[in-house]
Amino acid sequence: MPAPLAIAAETLATIEPSRISCKDTAALALAVVRDGVITGEGPTTRGRVHFSRTLDAADTAWCASILTATAVDHEPVSRAEVEALFEIDEAAAERSDNGRFEDLLAKAVVHHAASVSGLAVPPRSVALSVETSIESWAPTHAANVDTEVLDWIASQMRGSRRPNHTLMRLVATLVGATLQFAHLPNVFDIGL
Repeated sequence: MPAPLAIAAETLATIEPSRISCKDTAALALAVVRDGVITGEGPTTRGRVHFSRTLDAADTAWCASILTATAVDHEPVSRAEVEALFEIDEAAAERSDNGRFEDLLAKAVVHHAASVSGLAVPPRSVALSVETSIESWAPTHAANVDTEVLDWIASQMRGSRRPNHTLMRLVATLVGATLQFAHLPNVFDIGL
């Protein structure tokens, strides 16, 4: 097999959900998806028309299948995985996934935040599912949520060109929006 084809086959094997062995390999696989979104090329775009800087339903499906791979399904979403999702979100100038990625990103961020705070979270296959409402499992108040992780989420959101309204609504609910996040200007526009 010529060298470029061997590299492409190896990369495709890296992102295959059955080959995900831990949260680190899941984060690396998400980086491959990000690269495909940026360039419009690579193993995640094979066999379909894909424009650079475009996030489509197939890209979102790759992300969901990586995040819910059997080896990581019962583990909380890691910060590295969430950072990779934020990078994908930032890389995509155009969207054609009917809001599914925004939903997946919000659920993954809250799954990570809740678990880091010591709160119980459902398996990823449940929490990140399209059929599962985030309100059915996400924490509803800030009492037990680690403020450092909330600050980290706020910094990620401040750096984003595209506001994630689902995530902003949930974080605002978690922190009581009006008082506890007063020290984080320009993060939320909740229309008070």
